[in-house]
Amino acid sequence: MMPSAVQRAAPRCAWLHRLAIRDFRNLRRVSLTPPAEGLALIGDNGHGKTNFLEAIYYLRLLRSVRGTRDADLVMFGAAGFHLEAEVDGARTARVEVGYEAASRRKRVGIDGGDAPRLADALGAFPAVMFSPADAEIVAGAPALRRRYLDVTLALTSPPYLAALSKYRAALAQRNAALRPPRGPSPGADARAAAWEPALAESGAVLIAARRAWAAAHAARYAELCAAVGERGDAQLRYASPIEETGDDREALRAALERSRALDLKRGITSTGPHRDDLALDLAGRELRVFGSAGQHRSAAIVLRLLESATVRAAGASEPVVLLDDPFAELDARRAARILELLGSEGRGQTLLAVPRATDIPIGLTRLERWRVSDGAVTREGA
Repeated sequence: MMPSAVQRAAPRCAWLHRLAIRDFRNLRRVSLTPPAEGLALIGDNGHGKTNFLEAIYYLRLLRSVRGTRDADLVMFGAAGFHLEAEVDGARTARVEVGYEAASRRKRVGIDGGDAPRLADALGAFPAVMFSPADAEIVAGAPALRRRYLDVTLALTSPPYLAALSKYRAALAQRNAALRPPRGPSPGADARAAAWEPALAESGAVLIAARRAWAAAHAARYAELCAAVGERGDAQLRYASPIEETGDDREALRAALERSRALDLKRGITSTGPHRDDLALDLAGRELRVFGSAGQHRSAAIVLRLLESATVRAAGASEPVVLLDDPFAELDARRAARILELLGSEGRGQTLLAVPRATDIPIGLTRLERWRVSDGAVTREGA
C-alpha cells in the first residue's frame, strides 16, 4: 500500500548556515550565519538589500541574476569580489566564487577544491529567487520566457545544459555562414547546411525537455493560479512550430532545410528552439497581452513556485527561498494567498528583503531581523 501524502517523509531543507561577501557591488564586508528558518533584511532602496540577495543567487547561477557583467559587480576601487557559502542539506556543502578584475578571471570552488569547469558548479547551491521584476517574464517578450525555461532546466539537468551549450555554438556558426563578411556567396548555402545536423541533434534535446516540463507542470500551474484567486482557466504550454512527430531531431532538421533560403536572405536562423515560447493563457486569452499588472505578478510567482518544485525534484531538498520584496504592488488578497502557497509548497529557509519592517508579511514576522545601511549588514539589537 502506498503511503499517504501525510505519511511521506518531508524533503530535507537546504540551509545556508554561513555566508561571506566581499567587495560585491556596495557590500564591502558581510559575514553572517543565518538561522535555519531564515531572516528578514530591512533597508531603504539603494542601500544594498537587493545586492545581498543577488550575491547569494550568484552562487547558484555563477552570474548576475540581473544580467550585469562581472566587472561591473566589483565595488568601486576594489581588485575583485569574493563570495562564499556553506550549505547543509544540499549535494554541495561549500561553494565559493572569486573574480579578479584585472585579469577578468573567475575561480569557482566546490567543497574546498577548484571546479574544473563552471558547468560542474552551476546549480550546486539550491535556491529560488522571487522579485517584482519577474512580472516581465510574463508580460515581456518570448526571449524572457525562454530564458526562464533554460535557467530552470539547465541548473537541474546536466544533459540539458550540455545540449544548450552545443546548440548555441552551432547556432552561432550557422548564423555566421548565413551572412558572409563580403556579402552573398555561392557557397553560403552549403556552409549553413553543414551546421544543421548539429543544430537538429542538440535542439531536439531542448525541445523535448521543454515540452515535457510544460506538460508535467500544466495542471499544477492551473491549480496554483486558481489558488491565487485568478478566475478562468489558466493554461501553460510549450509553443513551437516544430510539430510533435515522435522524432524531434528529424522534424527540426527538415524545418531548418525548409527555411534555409529565407534565412540566407535575412542573414539569421529563423526557426528552432531559440525562437519558441512558453505560452501562458488565462480564460482563453494571451496573458501577456490581456492580463493586468497584478495577474502578471501572480503568474510570475506561480512560475517561480514551479521552478522551486523542479529544483526540489532534482535535488531532493527544499531550496533556499530568496524574496526580494515580492509582494510589492500586489493587493492584500493576492499577497495573502501567495504567502499561504509559499508555506504549503514546503518552503525552506527564507531570506526576505523589504524596505520597511511594516512590509514584512504577517506569516514571516517571526524571522530574525537584520538591517542594511550603506552596504553594512547588522543584526537588530546587536
